[in-house]
Amino acid sequence: MDIYGEIKNIEYTPLLFRDNLNEYALSDLDLAFRTDSVFMLNVDDKNKVAVSWWVSAKRTRSYPFSRVYNTLGFSGKRVTIIPIFKDEGIGGDRDFIQWDTVSLMSLLGVNVIIAYYKTAEKNPRFDDKITNQRFDVDYVISQIKSLMNYQSDPLHWNLKQLDNIGKLAETALEKYSIISDYTNVYMKSKSSALSRINTLKGDKDEFMKSSRKLAKEAQHRETLTIHKNESISYGEKATITINNYLGGCYYFTADEAKVDSHGNVYLVEAKNSTSGNMPSIDDIKEGLIKMVLFCNLFEVSIQTNY
Repeated sequence: MDIYGEIKNIEYTPLLFRDNLNEYALSDLDLAFRTDSVFMLNVDDKNKVAVSWWVSAKRTRSYPFSRVYNTLGFSGKRVTIIPIFKDEGIGGDRDFIQWDTVSLMSLLGVNVIIAYYKTAEKNPRFDDKITNQRFDVDYVISQIKSLMNYQSDPLHWNLKQLDNIGKLAETALEKYSIISDYTNVYMKSKSSALSRINTLKGDKDEFMKSSRKLAKEAQHRETLTIHKNESISYGEKATITINNYLGGCYYFTADEAKVDSHGNVYLVEAKNSTSGNMPSIDDIKEGLIKMVLFCNLFEVSIQTNY
Protein backbone atom coordinates (compact mmCIF):
# COMPACT_ATOMS: atom_id res chain seq x y z
CA MET A 1 0.00 0.00 0.00
CA ASP A 2 1.30 3.46 -0.94
CA ILE A 3 -0.11 6.40 1.02
CA TYR A 4 0.33 10.00 -0.12
CA GLY A 5 -0.52 13.10 1.89
CA GLU A 6 -0.01 16.86 2.08
CA ILE A 7 0.47 19.29 4.95
CA LYS A 8 -0.56 22.95 4.70
CA ASN A 9 -0.19 24.00 8.33
CA ILE A 10 1.12 22.27 11.39
CA GLU A 11 -0.18 22.32 14.94
CA TYR A 12 1.03 20.23 17.86
CA THR A 13 1.25 20.31 21.65
CA PRO A 14 4.22 18.33 22.96
CA LEU A 15 3.38 16.64 26.27
CA LEU A 16 6.19 14.14 26.78
CA PHE A 17 9.17 16.47 26.38
CA ARG A 18 11.82 16.86 29.09
CA ASP A 19 11.28 20.01 31.14
CA ASN A 20 14.36 19.56 33.32
CA LEU A 21 17.14 19.90 30.76
CA ASN A 22 20.61 20.35 32.22
CA GLU A 23 21.89 23.89 31.71
CA TYR A 24 25.34 24.86 30.47
CA ALA A 25 27.13 28.10 29.75
CA LEU A 26 28.15 28.69 26.14
CA SER A 27 31.79 28.35 27.19
CA ASP A 28 31.00 24.82 28.44
CA LEU A 29 29.53 23.62 25.15
CA ASP A 30 32.16 20.91 24.75
CA LEU A 31 31.25 19.53 28.18
CA ALA A 32 27.57 19.63 27.23
CA PHE A 33 28.23 17.56 24.11
CA ARG A 34 30.17 15.01 26.15
CA THR A 35 27.48 14.76 28.81
CA ASP A 36 24.01 15.17 27.27
CA SER A 37 22.25 14.55 23.98
CA VAL A 38 19.87 17.45 24.66
CA PHE A 39 20.41 20.42 26.97
CA MET A 40 19.70 24.09 27.67
CA LEU A 41 22.43 26.50 26.66
CA ASN A 42 22.83 29.88 28.38
CA VAL A 43 24.21 31.97 25.53
CA ASP A 44 24.40 35.12 27.67
CA ASP A 45 22.59 36.76 30.60
CA LYS A 46 19.38 37.14 28.59
CA ASN A 47 19.26 34.38 25.98
CA LYS A 48 18.81 30.64 26.24
CA VAL A 49 18.45 28.03 23.51
CA ALA A 50 17.28 24.42 23.77
CA VAL A 51 19.88 22.30 21.97
CA SER A 52 19.83 18.77 20.60
CA TRP A 53 22.44 17.11 18.40
CA TRP A 54 22.54 14.23 15.95
CA VAL A 55 25.20 11.53 16.13
CA SER A 56 24.85 10.94 12.40
CA ALA A 57 23.15 12.75 9.54
CA LYS A 58 20.91 9.70 9.12
CA ARG A 59 17.60 9.96 10.98
CA THR A 60 17.44 6.24 11.80
CA ARG A 61 20.54 6.31 14.00
CA SER A 62 20.66 7.12 17.73
CA TYR A 63 17.11 8.46 18.00
CA PRO A 64 17.63 11.99 16.63
CA PHE A 65 13.86 12.64 16.48
CA SER A 66 13.57 11.81 20.17
CA ARG A 67 16.33 14.29 20.93
CA VAL A 68 14.60 17.00 18.92
CA TYR A 69 11.25 16.18 20.56
CA ASN A 70 12.77 16.88 23.97
CA THR A 71 13.31 20.52 22.96
CA LEU A 72 9.84 21.19 21.53
CA GLY A 73 8.36 22.29 24.85
CA PHE A 74 10.74 25.26 25.04
CA SER A 75 9.12 28.50 23.91
CA GLY A 76 12.39 30.16 22.89
CA LYS A 77 14.76 29.26 20.09
CA ARG A 78 15.31 25.57 19.52
CA VAL A 79 18.46 24.33 17.82
CA THR A 80 19.52 20.96 16.51
CA ILE A 81 23.08 20.32 15.34
CA ILE A 82 23.54 17.85 12.49
CA PRO A 83 26.87 16.68 11.04
CA ILE A 84 27.20 17.34 7.30
CA PHE A 85 28.34 13.75 7.07
CA LYS A 86 29.74 11.09 9.34
CA ASP A 87 32.45 8.65 8.28
CA GLU A 88 33.02 5.78 10.71
CA GLY A 89 36.07 4.48 8.87
CA ILE A 90 36.47 2.01 6.04
CA GLY A 91 34.88 -0.75 8.13
CA GLY A 92 31.87 1.33 9.13
CA ASP A 93 29.17 3.48 7.56
CA ARG A 94 29.17 6.93 5.98
CA ASP A 95 26.00 8.99 6.02
CA PHE A 96 25.41 12.38 4.35
CA ILE A 97 22.82 14.94 5.34
CA GLN A 98 19.67 15.03 3.22
CA TRP A 99 17.72 18.04 2.02
CA ASP A 100 14.41 17.02 3.55
CA THR A 101 15.92 16.40 6.97
CA VAL A 102 16.54 20.13 7.17
CA SER A 103 13.13 20.87 5.67
CA LEU A 104 11.44 18.75 8.35
CA MET A 105 13.19 20.72 11.10
CA SER A 106 11.92 23.94 9.48
CA LEU A 107 8.41 22.54 9.60
CA LEU A 108 8.80 21.83 13.34
CA GLY A 109 10.17 25.31 14.01
CA VAL A 110 13.68 24.07 14.83
CA ASN A 111 16.83 25.93 13.73
CA VAL A 112 19.48 23.67 12.20
CA ILE A 113 23.21 24.16 12.54
CA ILE A 114 25.02 22.02 10.01
CA ALA A 115 28.42 21.19 11.50
CA TYR A 116 31.31 18.76 11.07
CA TYR A 117 33.40 16.44 13.19
CA LYS A 118 36.89 17.65 14.04
CA THR A 119 38.36 14.91 16.26
CA ALA A 120 37.90 11.19 16.89
CA GLU A 121 39.61 8.15 18.36
CA LYS A 122 40.43 4.73 17.02
CA ASN A 123 37.75 2.23 17.96
CA PRO A 124 39.35 -0.17 20.47
CA ARG A 125 37.21 -3.06 19.21
CA PHE A 126 37.70 -2.60 15.46
CA ASP A 127 40.94 -1.76 13.65
CA ASP A 128 39.05 -0.31 10.68
CA LYS A 129 36.69 2.04 12.56
CA ILE A 130 36.85 5.26 14.54
CA THR A 131 34.69 6.32 17.48
CA ASN A 132 34.04 9.16 19.94
CA GLN A 133 33.75 11.76 17.17
CA ARG A 134 33.51 15.37 18.36
CA PHE A 135 32.22 18.51 16.68
CA ASP A 136 34.32 21.58 15.99
CA VAL A 137 33.01 23.41 19.06
CA ASP A 138 34.40 26.81 18.05
CA TYR A 139 32.49 26.63 14.78
CA VAL A 140 29.25 25.63 16.51
CA ILE A 141 29.63 28.48 19.00
CA SER A 142 30.10 30.96 16.16
CA GLN A 143 26.91 29.71 14.52
CA ILE A 144 24.92 29.93 17.76
CA LYS A 145 26.07 33.52 18.27
CA SER A 146 25.06 34.32 14.70
CA LEU A 147 21.64 32.72 15.28
CA MET A 148 21.06 34.94 18.31
CA ASN A 149 21.26 37.98 16.04
CA TYR A 150 19.11 36.42 13.32
CA GLN A 151 15.56 37.74 13.32
CA SER A 152 13.93 35.64 10.59
CA ASP A 153 12.16 32.34 11.20
CA PRO A 154 13.83 28.86 11.20
CA LEU A 155 12.94 28.30 7.54
CA HIS A 156 15.09 31.20 6.35
CA TRP A 157 17.91 30.37 8.76
CA ASN A 158 17.92 26.75 7.61
CA LEU A 159 17.98 27.73 3.94
CA LYS A 160 20.96 29.93 4.74
CA GLN A 161 22.68 26.92 6.32
CA LEU A 162 22.14 24.94 3.13
CA ASP A 163 23.82 27.71 1.11
CA ASN A 164 27.11 26.87 2.85
CA ILE A 165 26.79 23.11 2.63
CA GLY A 166 29.41 22.46 -0.06
CA LYS A 167 32.14 24.37 1.78
CA LEU A 168 31.28 22.61 5.03
CA ALA A 169 31.52 19.21 3.36
CA GLU A 170 35.00 20.06 2.05
CA THR A 171 36.05 21.10 5.56
CA ALA A 172 34.65 17.85 6.98
CA LEU A 173 36.60 15.83 4.41
CA GLU A 174 39.81 17.66 5.38
CA LYS A 175 39.20 16.93 9.05
CA TYR A 176 38.62 13.24 8.33
CA SER A 177 41.94 13.15 6.48
CA ILE A 178 43.63 14.48 9.63
CA ILE A 179 41.71 12.01 11.80
CA SER A 180 42.78 9.17 9.49
CA ASP A 181 46.46 10.12 9.85
CA TYR A 182 46.14 10.47 13.63
CA THR A 183 44.27 7.19 14.24
CA ASN A 184 45.89 5.21 11.42
CA VAL A 185 42.40 4.20 10.20
CA TYR A 186 41.47 4.51 6.54
CA MET A 187 38.29 6.43 5.79
CA LYS A 188 35.70 5.59 3.12
CA SER A 189 36.52 6.34 -0.52
CA LYS A 190 37.63 9.94 -0.96
CA SER A 191 36.64 9.99 -4.63
CA SER A 192 33.04 9.03 -3.87
CA ALA A 193 32.94 11.65 -1.12
CA LEU A 194 34.19 14.30 -3.56
CA SER A 195 31.53 13.25 -6.03
CA ARG A 196 28.86 13.72 -3.38
CA ILE A 197 30.38 17.06 -2.35
CA ASN A 198 30.22 18.28 -5.94
CA THR A 199 26.50 17.51 -5.85
CA LEU A 200 26.18 19.50 -2.61
CA LYS A 201 28.07 22.43 -4.13
CA GLY A 202 26.01 22.44 -7.31
CA ASP A 203 22.46 23.46 -8.00
CA LYS A 204 20.09 23.13 -5.03
CA ASP A 205 17.62 21.25 -7.20
CA GLU A 206 20.24 18.58 -7.92
CA PHE A 207 21.00 18.20 -4.21
CA MET A 208 17.27 17.89 -3.51
CA LYS A 209 16.75 15.30 -6.26
CA SER A 210 19.78 13.28 -5.15
CA SER A 211 18.63 13.27 -1.51
CA ARG A 212 15.11 12.24 -2.40
CA LYS A 213 16.28 9.44 -4.66
CA LEU A 214 18.28 7.95 -1.77
CA ALA A 215 15.43 8.46 0.70
CA LYS A 216 12.94 6.79 -1.62
CA GLU A 217 15.27 3.82 -2.11
CA ALA A 218 15.65 3.48 1.67
CA GLN A 219 11.86 3.67 2.05
CA HIS A 220 11.44 0.84 -0.48
CA ARG A 221 14.04 -1.33 1.27
CA GLU A 222 12.26 -0.88 4.59
CA THR A 223 8.95 -2.12 3.17
CA LEU A 224 10.69 -5.36 2.19
CA THR A 225 12.14 -5.93 5.67
CA ILE A 226 10.31 -8.02 8.26
CA HIS A 227 11.79 -8.01 11.77
CA LYS A 228 11.30 -11.31 13.54
CA ASN A 229 10.51 -9.71 16.91
CA GLU A 230 7.84 -7.34 15.59
CA SER A 231 4.30 -8.46 16.38
CA ILE A 232 2.15 -7.83 13.32
CA SER A 233 -1.57 -8.38 13.92
CA TYR A 234 -3.31 -7.03 10.83
CA GLY A 235 -2.84 -4.92 7.75
CA GLU A 236 0.22 -4.71 5.56
CA LYS A 237 3.44 -2.78 5.16
CA ALA A 238 2.97 0.61 3.55
CA THR A 239 4.95 3.56 2.27
CA ILE A 240 3.92 7.04 3.43
CA THR A 241 5.04 10.00 1.31
CA ILE A 242 4.24 13.49 2.60
CA ASN A 243 4.64 16.86 0.90
CA ASN A 244 4.39 20.19 2.71
CA TYR A 245 3.96 23.86 1.91
CA LEU A 246 7.68 24.52 2.48
CA GLY A 247 8.58 22.27 -0.43
CA GLY A 248 9.62 19.36 1.76
CA CYS A 249 8.99 15.74 0.83
CA TYR A 250 9.24 13.06 3.50
CA TYR A 251 9.47 9.32 2.99
CA PHE A 252 8.26 7.09 5.82
CA THR A 253 7.01 3.54 6.19
CA ALA A 254 4.30 2.00 8.33
CA ASP A 255 4.78 -1.50 9.71
CA GLU A 256 1.03 -1.99 9.33
CA ALA A 257 -1.61 -0.02 7.43
CA LYS A 258 -5.29 -0.70 7.02
CA VAL A 259 -8.27 1.16 5.57
CA ASP A 260 -11.69 0.40 7.04
CA SER A 261 -15.06 0.53 5.30
CA HIS A 262 -15.54 4.17 6.32
CA GLY A 263 -12.31 5.30 4.72
CA ASN A 264 -10.38 5.66 7.99
CA VAL A 265 -6.68 4.91 7.65
CA TYR A 266 -4.96 3.11 10.50
CA LEU A 267 -1.18 3.18 10.80
CA VAL A 268 0.70 0.96 13.24
CA GLU A 269 4.34 1.39 14.26
CA ALA A 270 5.87 -1.87 15.50
CA LYS A 271 9.13 -2.05 17.45
CA ASN A 272 11.58 -4.86 18.14
CA SER A 273 11.70 -5.97 21.75
CA THR A 274 13.59 -8.95 23.15
CA SER A 275 13.63 -7.97 26.84
CA GLY A 276 10.59 -5.78 27.51
CA ASN A 277 6.87 -5.59 26.86
CA MET A 278 6.86 -1.90 25.93
CA PRO A 279 8.90 0.20 23.49
CA SER A 280 11.54 2.47 25.00
CA ILE A 281 10.71 6.10 25.72
CA ASP A 282 12.96 7.08 22.80
CA ASP A 283 10.98 4.80 20.47
CA ILE A 284 7.77 6.47 21.65
CA LYS A 285 9.12 9.99 21.08
CA GLU A 286 10.35 9.03 17.61
CA GLY A 287 6.80 7.88 16.89
CA LEU A 288 5.36 11.13 18.27
CA ILE A 289 7.38 13.17 15.77
CA LYS A 290 5.79 11.12 13.01
CA MET A 291 2.39 11.67 14.64
CA VAL A 292 2.92 15.43 14.38
CA LEU A 293 3.04 14.96 10.62
CA PHE A 294 0.30 12.33 10.31
CA CYS A 295 -2.18 14.31 12.41
CA ASN A 296 -1.73 17.42 10.26
CA LEU A 297 -2.42 15.77 6.90
CA PHE A 298 -5.25 17.57 5.13
CA GLU A 299 -5.47 15.39 2.05
CA VAL A 300 -4.66 11.71 1.71
CA SER A 301 -4.76 9.35 -1.24
CA ILE A 302 -4.03 5.64 -1.23
CA GLN A 303 -2.82 3.29 -3.91
CA THR A 304 -2.97 -0.41 -3.24
CA ASN A 305 -0.61 -2.77 -5.03
CA TYR A 306 -2.98 -5.69 -5.51
